Amino acid sequence: AGFLADPLVSQVLGLLSSDGEEARVIGGAVRNTLMGLPLADVDVATTAPPETVIARAEAAGLKVAPTGVEHGTVTVIGHRHVVEVTTLREDVETDGRRAVVRFGRDWQADAERRDFTINALSVDLDGRLHDPVGGLADIAARRVRFIGSAERRIAEDRLRALRFFRFHAAYGAGVPDAEGLSATIRARHDLAELSAE
Repeated sequence: AGFLADPLVSQVLGLLSSDGEEARVIGGAVRNTLMGLPLADVDVATTAPPETVIARAEAAGLKVAPTGVEHGTVTVIGHRHVVEVTTLREDVETDGRRAVVRFGRDWQADAERRDFTINALSVDLDGRLHDPVGGLADIAARRVRFIGSAERRIAEDRLRALRFFRFHAAYGAGVPDAEGLSATIRARHDLAELSAE
């Protein structure tokens, strides 16, 4: 994949794929590469906790901004651009907008808490593609499908009802996924509780 040739991406993956830790490019960069679409930014997921990410990046001479460190996200700056690095997470509970999370080391659990199958693919330092929830078949079919129960995914974060239509418009083809569509219709009254933005 083209992003593995990026000097900052390959350096970050290398720094975080040793001494018992693993890092992969995840989400939109993988999805867009597989769909032949331009990349916006590259996100990295890792088993390493934020303090390890910060320590290893700084030791290698990279700058780090603790952009969302309480949620496990730091921004690594080098080679004239940035990469967001987020520690794997597991949901403990959610109020329908903000989840209580704890950091995890389980790639499958981290994938299962994401929104759509096409956003849960990841690529490791060796270029191996990991597809824990069937996103590759959905990319081939241009189908935007919630991971697991559509109803549960929307209950965890009501904004996902709107994201379903936005992602279908951008990446889907044909009729929207039936389970996702019926779950968004059932959840429509909850949208009034979201902020206007």
